Amino acid sequence: MNFLENFFKLSANGTTVRTELLAGLTTFLTMAYIIFVNPSILGDAGMPKDAVFVATCVAAAVGTLIMGLYANYPIGLAPSMGLNAYFAYGVVKGMGFTWEAALGAVFISGCLFLFVSLFKIRELIINSIPPSLRIAIPAGIGLFLALISLKNAGIVVASPATFVTMGDLHSPAPVLAILGFLIIVALDRLRVPGALLIGILSVTVLSFFFGGNHFNGIVSAPPSLAPTVMKLDLMGAIAHGLINVVLVFFLVELFDATGTLIGVAQRAGLLKNGKMDRMNRALLADSGAIVVGSVLGTSSTTAYIESAAGVQEGGRTGLTAVAIAVLFLLCLFIAPLAGVVPAYATAPALFFVACLMLRELAEINWHETTECVPAVVTALVMPFTYSIANGLALGFISYAVLKLLTGQHRQVSTVIWGIAGVFLFKTIYLPG
Repeated sequence: MNFLENFFKLSANGTTVRTELLAGLTTFLTMAYIIFVNPSILGDAGMPKDAVFVATCVAAAVGTLIMGLYANYPIGLAPSMGLNAYFAYGVVKGMGFTWEAALGAVFISGCLFLFVSLFKIRELIINSIPPSLRIAIPAGIGLFLALISLKNAGIVVASPATFVTMGDLHSPAPVLAILGFLIIVALDRLRVPGALLIGILSVTVLSFFFGGNHFNGIVSAPPSLAPTVMKLDLMGAIAHGLINVVLVFFLVELFDATGTLIGVAQRAGLLKNGKMDRMNRALLADSGAIVVGSVLGTSSTTAYIESAAGVQEGGRTGLTAVAIAVLFLLCLFIAPLAGVVPAYATAPALFFVACLMLRELAEINWHETTECVPAVVTALVMPFTYSIANGLALGFISYAVLKLLTGQHRQVSTVIWGIAGVFLFKTIYLPG
């Protein structure tokens, strides 16, 4: 106990070992849904689901351990919701990358993120991006996730006449998905820890009775990681073209990590003069986790806003993160359970996350059209073109052009001009 006290500075942060461990359990329950959702999404990209399950658990554990032991923050890390969808549906299915090449692109973006963190370039980039676009990016990803979740649930289906239409709501999948979504929202409103996890497991149990699912047990030895570990293809990623892919991964990772870290630290009262003392350590933990995750075989890893749940329970130090990491490692032994979770059971969790991501749109300055219009373009183009990259490209380009046409070009930073220029070049000269 003395070692824990001295290493994590528990008394100085007004916490105890018991409080930290309970906070870790709370945060884990709120983010454990990723061990079911991530293999489902990356499986659609052709990746072996069992190996992705192991990679998800190990990447989350390693990233969270680094956050706890190196940065001493009560923040959990795991594969990013949104970027896993971009990886599977945008990069692999949309652009024709192999999943190995897509992992190579994740690795390169992680190294780039590591570079800007080491040399403290992050603040320059973050401060250069206008608030309207920073807000629009997660909102657009939320809409993209919403479309994917509705499709996975069978609620939205293809139509030759109208592109999309309502699915058959008399079949088990959409009915169970809707029920799961209502359970998640109700439990979340009642502040029940693990609302998303409970919703996923509830639908999975019902699927055995009404969806024709088959039970294969709960506990087993962890599956092999061999099908995905060290399978990233750097040369394939470079040969296929990197501008869109790496830039999107990098920008979203940057905003996700920074926003989440500051938000959770603020909730925990760990900010001093509005800043995190160990922000750079936290960002190094985050970027290091991306690199490790890509080597293991999963899409980008990032800090989770669900960590705020553990903070609410009193978590203040890295001991909370260590507890989260240990619980992710224990999950390696429940692979049979993860393997029977149908896509329509994870769809309600995706849709709920999407709903939460849209809340930030209220912060946009709707009275200034050169701010709100590019934000709306960013958010709407993502789901309607089934591409996060397209939304970012048209959002940045429209922002720069509108500011130029209205005589406000001095408000546009060099970074924005650079990003818009890269996207414009890609759009015109490098289609596809």
